[in-house]
Amino acid sequence: MRRRLYYMLPDLPSARAMLDEMLLARIEERHIRFMARAPLPDDMPGCSFMVKTDLIHGAQWGTIIGGVVGLGAGIFLSLFPPEGVTLRTASILLVALGGALFGGWASGMNAAAIPNKKLEQYAPRLDQGQVLMMVDVPVRRMKDIEAAIARRHPDFDFGGEEPPMLAFP
Repeated sequence: MRRRLYYMLPDLPSARAMLDEMLLARIEERHIRFMARAPLPDDMPGCSFMVKTDLIHGAQWGTIIGGVVGLGAGIFLSLFPPEGVTLRTASILLVALGGALFGGWASGMNAAAIPNKKLEQYAPRLDQGQVLMMVDVPVRRMKDIEAAIARRHPDFDFGGEEPPMLAFP
């Protein structure tokens, strides 16, 4: 399991130094992301579209709501079938699945236009030219990495952490 730590760094040179330190601490580059208003250099990992927007959150809620509405519609259609049509129980599941797929797609498309709610709190400081570093660290190494950063760079602001996430690559 990994946890995402957030750090506000003063500028791009300090962000590059922090990237080097994270790599030396054996944190893989795929677990480190930077976000800034100014364009990042090509060799620094930036945030993906999925991190910058609420796409995942919106798709999750759309899938849940679409599945529930589809289940209700499937039950309604099986209780009151159209004239001359015989519906089986499997049709309820198919309509629920279709509702979940459509709800996830439609809600995900809408949420892709909305900035990530978790990152809104950092927007004023990003506008001032600071850089946000997001690093996903193993839970067992979290305190060591936090202590090393605080020891080497007391001027870097700890921005918080997210709850545990699954250890998918």
